[in-house]
Amino acid sequence: RVVLAKLGAARAAHHPDAPKFILVADTTVTLDGALLGKPANVDEATAFLLRLGGRTHAVRTRFALGHVDEAAPRVAQTVETQMVFRPIGEARARAYAETGEGLDKAGGYAVQGGAAKFVARIDGSYTNVVGLPACEVALALESALLLA
Repeated sequence: RVVLAKLGAARAAHHPDAPKFILVADTTVTLDGALLGKPANVDEATAFLLRLGGRTHAVRTRFALGHVDEAAPRVAQTVETQMVFRPIGEARARAYAETGEGLDKAGGYAVQGGAAKFVARIDGSYTNVVGLPACEVALALESALLLA
């Protein structure tokens, strides 16, 4: 729903001279069925990291590719990656949260930055965890005949 809302908003804001195709995406982090959104503050980010430490969680990015003149997206796909974090102690979690790097990220971390040190294993697409699954988006662009 979030991705379709973003696609609708992008269509509404589209400038006539801009390219006719729109790509939107939204990434979520879930642990044991609970959604870990963007933390409201350092305390919540610390709590998220402590929950994720030593556990496997899912990172899902849903993206949609649409044309400004078409109601339905040409492609809408969800990509899931399983992330395994090593145990994270309170001091380390708080120190990372206090950098502010993950405060605007689902789950409270940026794998491409300082949170890389928490990763024990990635099962799936690294670029998906960063926020846009590059391979799958390229395939979607190819299928829409927008990328050779």
